Amino acid sequence: MAASLVTSPDVVKSDFYISENESRLHVSKGLEPHYKPIGKYEGIHRYDLDFQWRPEEERRVVRKIDKRICTWVCLMFFALQLDRGNITQALSDNMLPDLKMNTNDYNYGQTIFYLCFLSAELPSQLISKKLGPDRWIPVQMVSWSLVASMQAFLSGRSSFFACRALLGLIEGGFIPDNILYLSYFYTGWELPARLSWFWVSCQLTQIVSAFFAYGILHLGGRNGLEGWRWLFALEGMLTGLIGIISYLYLPPSPTQTKSKFRGKNGWFTEEEEKIMVNRILRDDPSKGDMHNRQALSFRMLWDCVQDYHMWPIYLIGLTWLIPSQPMTAYLTLQLKAIGFNTFQTNLLTIPAYVLFILQLLFWTWVSEKINQRFLIGLVSQIWVLPLVITLELIPAHASPWAKWAVSALVVGNPYVHAILVAITSRNAGAVRTRTVASAIYNMCVQASSIMSQNIYRDDDKPLYRRGNKVLIAICAYNFLLFIGAKIYYVKVNRHRQIIWDSMTQEEKSTYLETTKDKGNKRLDFRFAH
Repeated sequence: MAASLVTSPDVVKSDFYISENESRLHVSKGLEPHYKPIGKYEGIHRYDLDFQWRPEEERRVVRKIDKRICTWVCLMFFALQLDRGNITQALSDNMLPDLKMNTNDYNYGQTIFYLCFLSAELPSQLISKKLGPDRWIPVQMVSWSLVASMQAFLSGRSSFFACRALLGLIEGGFIPDNILYLSYFYTGWELPARLSWFWVSCQLTQIVSAFFAYGILHLGGRNGLEGWRWLFALEGMLTGLIGIISYLYLPPSPTQTKSKFRGKNGWFTEEEEKIMVNRILRDDPSKGDMHNRQALSFRMLWDCVQDYHMWPIYLIGLTWLIPSQPMTAYLTLQLKAIGFNTFQTNLLTIPAYVLFILQLLFWTWVSEKINQRFLIGLVSQIWVLPLVITLELIPAHASPWAKWAVSALVVGNPYVHAILVAITSRNAGAVRTRTVASAIYNMCVQASSIMSQNIYRDDDKPLYRRGNKVLIAICAYNFLLFIGAKIYYVKVNRHRQIIWDSMTQEEKSTYLETTKDKGNKRLDFRFAH
């Protein structure tokens, strides 16, 4: 198991050494004191180098964390996607003609949204690390719900652009903030599976919101408002309610769950808190280097930006989603264009999202099962390349159902985002770098959304032949990125292992006492790949 090397089937001991395939830090026996958390670490009172527990006890604690923490984080992501994604349902209800806009205006609005979203990533992470994600995330949610509801009063291009900008600024940082929060409770080995459910909640939102839209859009005409205006107003109010409850519900850390709302005794016993703290630190001792209300300095920020070991992941984040994103953004418009009505269009998006969820869960599970990340990530490009080629070659007179099938398969592609986010967190190597690295990776993903949003242009519709050629070229480029990243990290790990194995125990101890290397720069650090 990832928490430690279990020498007995019944007891989890404090032996820090973990095999290379399971761990980032190689903590050999006898060197454990070098990895003690700082005095201000919020779980220091539960830290015990000699503490032991049974595997079944840990499994019970993890199930409890899943129930108390992970499910609520998924609900919050549901709220984000409800307000971020309902623009696609609004498009199916003639929002653009009502506002005297065309698809290029929609592209510009989405570009503004992603630019602002991207710009807010790092500032949001800095605020979150200072205040604590348990405080900052609910503030974000309530703020964006107000803007989302105000979209009911859009009057044209200018107001549309203004609302997209405000939503981007407020929502930016929400995803890495939640990833940082989850990392307080889960080991690096457990995180990908939880992140896969994180993004499952996103796609479940697409399915649920399709049914919401089917009902809410029927309110069109009530009080002189179009259906899409009712959609923005009602769904915005729902996410605001979830945000208010989240402020009362979220605990700061595993050892800080007592409150009037959560109960005076908290959620966990002292024994359970000791299991949570010690298993997290034995999996990743770097999590004890900072406490959960400790801000990042600008020097720390600059050091993280310069960390070239993370650049392969950032490069992948910049382009891997582009081949499937235009069709995802344009799915409802495409279905309307080939003859389906508003309500058929919203219901026909559901199979694509169901396929998306199944692929997300399956490939995340496979990546951890066979301990491969970048090669599994490559599957996303292998899947989408023939489909984009099909979109490029499909005749204009082809059956609407054939066009729908291909479009649905593109949208339902193997979504390896959870794998890449988890590997970003793992390979960052420390809380300070993990905080910034998650934000930078997500900024790259938002930058890819900006690029993809402008590939399908108004003068290229309805078949977007020019745009599809661009997508084919980018997909081929992504093949090189995934394979190159795999080779890079394997070589770095091999080089460090040779050096580490050549050192005596005394030399290793001296290195750990005197080194100025931090995070993933340390000789005892191994990259996941």
